[in-house]
Amino acid sequence: MSFISIHQACPDCGSSDGLSINDDYSTYCFACAEFTPSDQSSYTEKSMPTETVVVKDMTTFLTTYNKGISTSVSERKINKETMERFGVVRNDGNYYFPYYDKDSGLCGAKVRSVKDKTFSTVGNFSAGTLFGQNIFPSGGKYVTITEGEFDALAVYQLTGSKYPAVSIRNGAAAALKNCKESYEYLNSFENIVICFDGDEPGMKASKEVAELFGSKAKVFKPLPEYKDACDWLADGKTAAFVSRWWASEGFIPDGIVSGSSLWDEVSKPMAPADCTYPWAGLNELTYGIRFGELVTVTAGSGLGKSQVLREIAWHILQNTSDNVGLMFLEESVKKTGLSLMSLAVDTPLHLPDTVNVSDQQRRGAFDATLGTGRVFLFDHFGSTSIDNIVNRVRYLAKGIGCKYIFLDHLSIIVSAQENSDERKAIDEIMTKLRMLVQETNIALIIVSHLKRPSDKGHEEGAATSLAQLRGSASIAQLSDMVIGLERNGQHDDPLVRNTTQCRVLKNRHNGATGPAGCLLYNKITGRMTPTDDISDAL
Repeated sequence: MSFISIHQACPDCGSSDGLSINDDYSTYCFACAEFTPSDQSSYTEKSMPTETVVVKDMTTFLTTYNKGISTSVSERKINKETMERFGVVRNDGNYYFPYYDKDSGLCGAKVRSVKDKTFSTVGNFSAGTLFGQNIFPSGGKYVTITEGEFDALAVYQLTGSKYPAVSIRNGAAAALKNCKESYEYLNSFENIVICFDGDEPGMKASKEVAELFGSKAKVFKPLPEYKDACDWLADGKTAAFVSRWWASEGFIPDGIVSGSSLWDEVSKPMAPADCTYPWAGLNELTYGIRFGELVTVTAGSGLGKSQVLREIAWHILQNTSDNVGLMFLEESVKKTGLSLMSLAVDTPLHLPDTVNVSDQQRRGAFDATLGTGRVFLFDHFGSTSIDNIVNRVRYLAKGIGCKYIFLDHLSIIVSAQENSDERKAIDEIMTKLRMLVQETNIALIIVSHLKRPSDKGHEEGAATSLAQLRGSASIAQLSDMVIGLERNGQHDDPLVRNTTQCRVLKNRHNGATGPAGCLLYNKITGRMTPTDDISDAL
C-alpha cells in the first residue's frame, strides 16, 4: 500500500498535518495512530485534495535508489560517511532511507523531499524492520532508538560512530508497536537508550517503550531548546549530547503511592481471581489463579505434572480470551500441541494407537486450541540457558501478550548450566522469574521436582512437603503458591494407581493449605476429573 496524499488534517485528533491517505482511500494519522478503512473513509477519487504526492513503485524506486549518491547534509551537519553507513542516498530532489525486512532484504524506503520535507513510502514498507537494524548485528552493550531516520544518523555520529542507532518506522504513535515487532533484536543489547523527541507524543512513547524493556531501558532526557538529536548535532553540541546520553536514566516505573490516597481503592470489594483452576477442590483453598502470581507445581517423577498443566491451560482457553504460552522443555512442540488438542476431543491424540478420531474431529480440536491464535509454544531446540529461558518468557509476556505462561520444568534448565552448583542456579532463575512476574503481571506456572524422601518414594504415594523441593529453598520462598501432587503409581488397584491427590503446600494469597481434592486419570479419554478422596490408600 502506498500514500497518494500526505500532511492532511485529521478529523479525529485535530492534527493539521498528521493524516495520510492510502491508495485505496483508507487513511492513517501519524499523530493519533487512528486508521480508517476505505469503506469508512470520506475520501474518494473525486474528493481527493488537489495537492497529492504520488508514490513511485518498487521497480522505479530501485532504479532511482541505485543511481543515488550519499552526500553530506550540511544544514544538519551529517557527514557523508554517516550517510554511506546507513545507505541513505539523494537523487531526484529526494532523500531515500532504505528499509530492510527480517531476512535483511531491501523491501522499501521512506522518501523525503529535500525541498518541502514531505515524505512518502515505496515498496513493501510495512515489512521493514527498524531503520538501521540491518547494519548493526544483535547484541552488544548499547543501542539507541530514535523517532526518525535523520535522528538515528545524528545519534550515531554524535556518539562517535561507535554505537548502534536505529529508528522506529512510523512516528511516536507507533513506537511501541514497532519496538514489539523488533523485540528480540532490541532486547539482545545490554542497554537500550530511548532518545525520542522532547514533545508530549515523544515523551509518552518513551515511557511505553521503556516499560517494554524494563531494567534495560534508559531514557534520554531532552532539553527544551533541542527538540531532537538533529538539533544537538546542528548546533555543534556534541560533547553536551554525549554527556547527557551517558547520563540517561534507568527506567523506574510509576507505582509509588501514599497510603492516605488509597481509601477509594481499599473500600472496593476484592476482585475475583483472573481465572479459576479446572477443579473445585483447588479453587476452595486458593480462590483461583491471579495475575502477578508465580505458582509451582511439584510431584515425583512421572506422576502427571505435565498433564495437570495441560488441563489448566485448556481450562484457561475455554474460560478467558487471554493468550497462553507453553514451554514444555521435555517434549517437542508437536507432542505438546497434540496433547493439548487431546483435551478438546477427550481422546489422547499423541498416542500412536489412537483410533476412532476422524479428520473432522482432529481439525475441530486444532481449531479449538492451537488454531485459536492464542497459543504460543517454545521450540526449545538450542540453548536452555537461564538468560535464554527468561528472555523467552519475557517475549511471550510482553512481545506477544501471553497472560498465562507454563514452564515445565525447572530442573532441565538447571542441569543445562555450565555452573555445577545446582542451588545457585535455582536461586538465579527463581529470582529472575519472580522479578519478571512482577514486572509483566502475568500468571507463571512452573514445574519443580522433589528430593527423594528417606522412606518410600513419591512414586509410591509419599506425601509432598515444601522441605522436599529439590535444590534450593528459593523455590518455596519466591513462589506465591506451591501445589503438590501425590499418587501411588505402583499400587495394585488401578483406581488408586491412577488417582492423584492435590495438596496446597503454600498459599500466600490467604494462607489456606492442605488436601485440595483428588483427580482420576482416565486412560481412554486422557482427562483428569475429580473423584473421591483415596488418601487412606496412598
